[in-house]
Amino acid sequence: MTKLAIWSIPTPVLRKTAKRVESVDDAVRQLAADLLETMYAAKGVGLAATQVDVHRRVIVLDVSDERNQPMIFINPNS
Repeated sequence: MTKLAIWSIPTPVLRKTAKRVESVDDAVRQLAADLLETMYAAKGVGLAATQVDVHRRVIVLDVSDERNQPMIFINPNS
């Protein structure tokens, strides 16, 4: 797994439109794992792929008290 650089406002990269994920393959699974690792390292509760300059509709969350219930959303609001 890889920790990724997180972009923040006002970086223009955050204004790009994320593309729909057509199929969940190994690359999407790896992206989700990398997003989770990055989110936990940053002590965040959620992270979207666009925030790491990957413009795919993937979001990870973990709002549990123990930080052991990760959720992965692909194509939210489709």
